[in-house]
Amino acid sequence: MAVNPAIEGRVYPPTEPYLVGREKIREFARAVFATNPTSFDVDSARAAGHADLVAPPTFPVIVQERALAQLVADPTSGIEPVNLVHSTEHATSVRPVVAGDELSAVLTVTNVTPRGPHTLLVADIEILDATGDHVSTMTSTLFVRGDEE
Repeated sequence: MAVNPAIEGRVYPPTEPYLVGREKIREFARAVFATNPTSFDVDSARAAGHADLVAPPTFPVIVQERALAQLVADPTSGIEPVNLVHSTEHATSVRPVVAGDELSAVLTVTNVTPRGPHTLLVADIEILDATGDHVSTMTSTLFVRGDEE
């Protein structure tokens, strides 16, 4: 089954809120070899003007994954998970993510481009806080392998 080109422009509903915890920030920071003390020490974060620990800039990928899961699980998308390769990722932050944030994601399929039997798909995922304010945008380019003839 090929990727359904009609999903271009489709907007998926917001994901369930994800409560950002201090330990999740610390774990993520260690995993990406972050060294900024604001990701590990509350006093350092507060001294830098933040309400709590500050997540590394790529932390929203945790919330983004939930939105991408909606796309892949959509039976009308034509995406077979086994044929999906995450090609590129770009993040644009509006403000830092801090412990205590409740984040959700809204995915919009912005481009579906056939490449022979394969498809390049671009999705913009807006990360929003509990008040609906924009925190960051993650742009994912996905390569979906098609059937070779």
